[in-house]
Amino acid sequence: MSRFAQVWRTSTVRLTATFIAIFVVFAILLMAFIGWQSSVQIQRQQADDIDSEVRLFQRIEATQGIRALAFALNRLSGQPGPGVYFLGDASGQYLLGNMTDVPPDVLIDPGVYSFDYDRPDPLGEDVGNLPDRRKRSGVAVVRSVELANGMRLVVGRDVVERRGYSAIILQSFLVGVVGIILFSVVAGGVTARRVLKRIDTIRDTSTKIMSGNLSERVPITKRNDEFDGLARNLNAMLDRIEQLLQGLKEVTDNVAHDLKTPLTRLRNQAEGALRDTASPQTRERALETVIEESDKLIQTFNALLMIARVEAGAPSGALTEIEISPIVADVAELYTPVAEDEGIEVSTDIAEGVLLRANRELIGQAMVNLLENAMKYAKPEDGSTGRISIGLEKIDANVVITVADNGPGIPEADRIRVLERFVRLEKSRSEQGSGLGLALVNAVARLHGGRFRIEDNSPGVRAVLELPQ
Repeated sequence: MSRFAQVWRTSTVRLTATFIAIFVVFAILLMAFIGWQSSVQIQRQQADDIDSEVRLFQRIEATQGIRALAFALNRLSGQPGPGVYFLGDASGQYLLGNMTDVPPDVLIDPGVYSFDYDRPDPLGEDVGNLPDRRKRSGVAVVRSVELANGMRLVVGRDVVERRGYSAIILQSFLVGVVGIILFSVVAGGVTARRVLKRIDTIRDTSTKIMSGNLSERVPITKRNDEFDGLARNLNAMLDRIEQLLQGLKEVTDNVAHDLKTPLTRLRNQAEGALRDTASPQTRERALETVIEESDKLIQTFNALLMIARVEAGAPSGALTEIEISPIVADVAELYTPVAEDEGIEVSTDIAEGVLLRANRELIGQAMVNLLENAMKYAKPEDGSTGRISIGLEKIDANVVITVADNGPGIPEADRIRVLERFVRLEKSRSEQGSGLGLALVNAVARLHGGRFRIEDNSPGVRAVLELPQ
């Protein structure tokens, strides 16, 4: 009982039961209408047959006389079938026909009537006169008329057979209703079972995932129905969640690794400054080192906060129509002297008047990160002069910003991985940096509905920031 109640509480079963009820009611009404129409058609056909015979008999009597009428009526009366006939004189006395007793009001007032009657059995044994022949009961629907010579003519049909047909129709109707109900229940049960099975599969998978097995996925069938579509979306969501959790684990490990060293240096410098033998100069250098390391930590946390803010989405009104050409040009102009001091040549190819719906601050920060990253690695292995090229152009409906260098480049297998937080290809981590620069650029690209990719510059790296205009 508890299992039935549990199943009945599901929306699938209740919805299926609702559709079954609607279908059954509709089918019953349809079959009832068909049965009623069939009965009405039979009655109408009988009434038309009676009217046709009455007109025929009236025409025979008018054209050929009473003898021809009596002959025709006597011949039809002797044939088996539902037809009932009565011919009486002006006073209503029986003359001939297969119906001997007719209610007086039928003879007195011509019209359509229905009554019980007795009629001789044409197949019964003749035991005497016609009125004494073996009789059988019936129910007749008749039309009575008064002929031109005053005689009474009654023509009708026995409706017992018609009622038998109606009983057969009713019986078929009841059998059909029972069959429809049984079929609907079975079909609804099968449908509900299949739907519940698919839902149970999704529920079981989610239970396993909640228990800690993040590799579980919802099975997908070959039917390609709405449940498969839902399963694909859920699996894509689970893949994304798994990636985020894996990224969170890597970020945690990298944060612990990157912050452990500066915090250790901070502690050692502070401990050295507190020694009794430390000179004022030593203490001053220790404080300067503490400030420098603190600034690096603050810079790392600021980058993390900015990435988190960008990935959370821009607030309403943060994206406005701006001219991006001056922004790219200003950042390039700002870093050109610094690059030249390090022996790096900077070239620009910036299109004028390029408009973009974007956040000015984030676009500027992305450009700063790209240039700082290029300046850090624009050092060819052969010792030649480092070069950085900055480009801005409009391609179709996209604005493309490129920053390329001629450094050692990034292996193709690592070009996607470097876009993650705290990923640094320099394993020793002796170089300055936190591994957050390209991650922030990638987050800015996603916020603006664009994409950021790393390409081969042969030699070096070509960073491409493509944003929809």
